[in-house]
Amino acid sequence: MGVDQRDAILIAYPDQVRQAGEATLQTLRRFCRRHLSGVLNAIHLLPFYPFSSDDGFSVIDYRGIAPGLGGWEDIRSLGTSFLLMFDAVINHISAESAWFQAYLQDEHPYRDFFIEVEPGTDLSLVARPRTLPLLTPFTTHSGVKLVWTTFSPDQIDLNYRNPAVLLEIVDLLLFYAQQGANFIRLDAIAYLWKEPGTACIHLSQTHQVIQLFRAILNEIAPHVQLITETNVPHLDNIAYFGDGENEAQLVYNFALPPLILHTLHIGDARALTRWTSGLRLPSNRITFFNFLASHDGVGVNPARGILSEAEIEQLVQRVQERGGLVSYKTNPDGSHSPYELNVDYFDALLDPGADPAAELQVERFIAAHAIMFSMVGVPGIYFHSLFGSRGWLEGVRQSGHNRAINRQKLDLGELESQLAAVGSLRSRVFQRLARLLAIRAGQAAFHPYGEQRVLEFGRAIYAHLRISPDGLEKVLCLHNVSRRDQHVELDLASLGGSSALELVSGEGISQERTTVHLRPYQFYWTLLNG
Repeated sequence: MGVDQRDAILIAYPDQVRQAGEATLQTLRRFCRRHLSGVLNAIHLLPFYPFSSDDGFSVIDYRGIAPGLGGWEDIRSLGTSFLLMFDAVINHISAESAWFQAYLQDEHPYRDFFIEVEPGTDLSLVARPRTLPLLTPFTTHSGVKLVWTTFSPDQIDLNYRNPAVLLEIVDLLLFYAQQGANFIRLDAIAYLWKEPGTACIHLSQTHQVIQLFRAILNEIAPHVQLITETNVPHLDNIAYFGDGENEAQLVYNFALPPLILHTLHIGDARALTRWTSGLRLPSNRITFFNFLASHDGVGVNPARGILSEAEIEQLVQRVQERGGLVSYKTNPDGSHSPYELNVDYFDALLDPGADPAAELQVERFIAAHAIMFSMVGVPGIYFHSLFGSRGWLEGVRQSGHNRAINRQKLDLGELESQLAAVGSLRSRVFQRLARLLAIRAGQAAFHPYGEQRVLEFGRAIYAHLRISPDGLEKVLCLHNVSRRDQHVELDLASLGGSSALELVSGEGISQERTTVHLRPYQFYWTLLNG
């Protein structure tokens, strides 16, 4: 199974919308069928398993459904209307899981399911995505043991040196395929293999495990595609494509969210143009998973090596000025540096003090998504972005966690009322984004395996030419990233066309040479006719 231009994936929690007295998966299914059929065709269901912390990413039971959500039959029912992505949270498992509780009692076979470290072991080279301690002491039946916990004391890393662990996880992936998964997201997969004396990230053994998963799924469930979630610098990230045949079919394009923020904040597309000009894919059967927002906010690490440290510092400051929060990681020397910007993407682009409903603010937000939708890859849209949500600071106060800022769960009636209100922020954002997705779905030039030629029309314009895999269809995409009017001189003949049709407005262009006038944050997606 491949992907094409009709594929677009909603990122949503299983209890994203709620109605009293109803299992939330049923509420989500009803909402999505009512409002999203024909808008997008796939849903990434964030973890729906029983969990103990981290909003689902500390899984107690990989094969269970959390109380109040519903059952497997509800997930399979949702899968009759939409393709589904499941999370495989397989770097770690909850401290409350049956596996870890059995480990604490020294029960076979779980004694070797986790990673014990002797006191005094030198782990100074280990890459740290958090500021919490790497090791956590636990009292077991045979005494106190130091156990590897990359992300938190409640998230216990699994020991993949033990073949029994690997077999359990392979069986789990096949179970997910059986339950209707079309995509399986390998969460935090970069940290899978541990080797003291190394950074314990991106190790060759980790890539070999992914290659094994891919080979097994190719044989038993070839319709299931793997997607790797590695919030790391770009070159490390795209290594999870392998040779283009043997690892992930999709890789999160983590550099895109901070780069587009930077571009629209300063009204200058040069960094984005330089970076996208160098994008290369190792085969024509894999592609990027493009996104701007997710439940985790905006990663900073992926921009390193693309933006300067000064530019990253300025990006962090600008997001903080807009009400965003910052999460930090621990560096090998013990210092801390920004790891993630916790902010709703609408707020991240909003001018400080501006009316969020002002047309310029909405235009900028839509322009950000127009760039993402038009790029080579499959677009992923976080629920709160699709419906123009604002940051949830009350959630941060309630939970004490920065990430809660863009994880609010919504009342079904209230959300539908806001969507029905003509001119409301939610309605305007949703209608605009839905329209762009419909245009994208209808043009073979936006195929995720098609070609992307980045063009230069000055610092205020981000532009590329998208070409269908068969070479027969071309769409020129021009995006004004600034708050000033821009004028672009086009020579259609040099792009392979003699006339054109602007897809958003429906306006025709009959002459080969023309000047396109773009208002602040306006964009043109122009179908070229030969």
